[in-house]
Amino acid sequence: MDEARTIQAVRDLLLGLGQDPDAPELKDTPARVAGFWQERLAGYGVDLAAELQPLPGILAPVPVILERIPFVSTCEHHLAAFEGHATVGYLPGEGGTVGLSKLVRVVQAYALRLQVQERMVRQIAEALQTHLRPAAWGVELVAIHTCMSHRGVRTPGVPVRTTLLGGAWATQPPPPFRS
Repeated sequence: MDEARTIQAVRDLLLGLGQDPDAPELKDTPARVAGFWQERLAGYGVDLAAELQPLPGILAPVPVILERIPFVSTCEHHLAAFEGHATVGYLPGEGGTVGLSKLVRVVQAYALRLQVQERMVRQIAEALQTHLRPAAWGVELVAIHTCMSHRGVRTPGVPVRTTLLGGAWATQPPPPFRS
């Protein structure tokens, strides 16, 4: 991220909104907003191959499913937040088993990017397929979009659900992925 350009862009935005960026209450806003966006888009720097390294030793190939992983992302269409939770799971295959926190990191890596939910669910699923080569996998995202609740149709609280299942779970999903 180019911090200086971002700070200048926020100053220009404030001016465009008819505000004085040098006013006492706004003078630090451009730097704060730049810092916010640096955090909010940190997912671009995550190396998923490094995150999804198998655990050592021989582990039983049992299903691993994490439910209700919270996330906050940013809609690329309006730069508005959407937030919700993910359910991510897999049945280990050739790629082995990874630590539980690694699945959370995959969700966070894709959430901390400019995003749309339909792409994010596919990206998480593809990361599981590519790096773990599981016998079965599932990803479900449920989120509320402020671009829908705060503008346009202004319908607050409408959850959007996107689900992808593969391998053995495509036809026989485990309970957390059954609607």
